[in-house]
Amino acid sequence: MQRYKLIIEYDGSGFVGWQRQKNGLGVQQCMEEAIANFCGEDVTVFAAGRTDTGVHALGQVAHFDVEKHTTADKVRDALNHHLKDVAISILLAEAVDEKFHARFSARQRAYVYRIIARRSPLTIDSGRAWWVPVKLDAGAMHEAAQLLLGKHDFSTFRAANCQSDSPVKTLDDIRVECEGEEIRIHARARSFLYHQVRNFAGSLKYVGEGRWTVEEFKVAFETANRNKGGPTAPPEGLYFTEVMY
Repeated sequence: MQRYKLIIEYDGSGFVGWQRQKNGLGVQQCMEEAIANFCGEDVTVFAAGRTDTGVHALGQVAHFDVEKHTTADKVRDALNHHLKDVAISILLAEAVDEKFHARFSARQRAYVYRIIARRSPLTIDSGRAWWVPVKLDAGAMHEAAQLLLGKHDFSTFRAANCQSDSPVKTLDDIRVECEGEEIRIHARARSFLYHQVRNFAGSLKYVGEGRWTVEEFKVAFETANRNKGGPTAPPEGLYFTEVMY
């Protein structure tokens, strides 16, 4: 039995998220069917993080075990062949030992949230960024975001159906960068609450458009009450970018 680690890129627009589900096509289902077509084995593919419906990945990490004798390059190429009809690409396949686990071995996960702030609607980036038709103050958004660094109760940014045992998480890095009309929110932590980054983005947008001051953002954060936070930003702006081991 050999374990393979994969780095995967996908456009989440046509999927119900990573996880195999009954109500639509999941990335996991496509991966497991591609592996079965390649080597005739039914396997379970484990991912570093379960992305939601419409969320994209530039560096999702997954692993699976197979008995077939092959090479990492053949795994990559064969899976890409069997995935050619869906928006999934295997960037890297690597043979690893059985101690590696895509989820439990991860030390940090990184996301980026893309906002394009312009009056005109999106065309090329439609479905791949959050269109906000007003100018945003990225400097104020970055200033507010720095209040989130460290270990806190993040209940203000926690979805109601989050299954995490605790709302307390440690945010290792968050930055708001602006280039032209595009604003990117970068966030990195060992783990995140359900919808945490999207809820960051929704609340930081309030700051960027002047609806909230940085102090009002701070007050909302410190209430530890989801009802006091900003909206949940749409999924199409979120990208799972990297996993650190």
